[in-house]
Amino acid sequence: MTGTPPLILILCTGNSCRSHLAEGIVRAAIGNGFRIASAGSKPAGYVHPLAIKVMAEIGIDISGHHSKHLQEFLTEPVETVITVCGNADQACPVFPGQVNRHHFPFDDPAHATGTEEEQLAVFRRVRDEIRAVFGAYAAGRLDGRGAGG
Repeated sequence: MTGTPPLILILCTGNSCRSHLAEGIVRAAIGNGFRIASAGSKPAGYVHPLAIKVMAEIGIDISGHHSKHLQEFLTEPVETVITVCGNADQACPVFPGQVNRHHFPFDDPAHATGTEEEQLAVFRRVRDEIRAVFGAYAAGRLDGRGAGG
């Protein structure tokens, strides 16, 4: 062990919405004892502006995030992989050092249609669902710090 905090990698297909929502929520909830990152199997190349907006509403800034390919992490010791959509779960490789794997699927708010306000309602719903699941996950990790995930 190098003394580097364990890496929790959150995967989605496009790495534009759900994985960034989850990354921001986990990072805010878990503090400095872990490294938190997100990536995608087919990255969109951007973070969705409405994802940034709904996270700002709860005091979490993800405006500095960027869309990444999961291949960037293939040589890193990833302790936990969490997929947030079915495609990423199916496409997920095994990472070196990977101890834990979880699958928490959520609707993709990027597919929301209608007015911006109607789309924001979908983003807020998914954000709140992710906050409930990942808030509980983070609390569990903090309670059992060396117990895995």
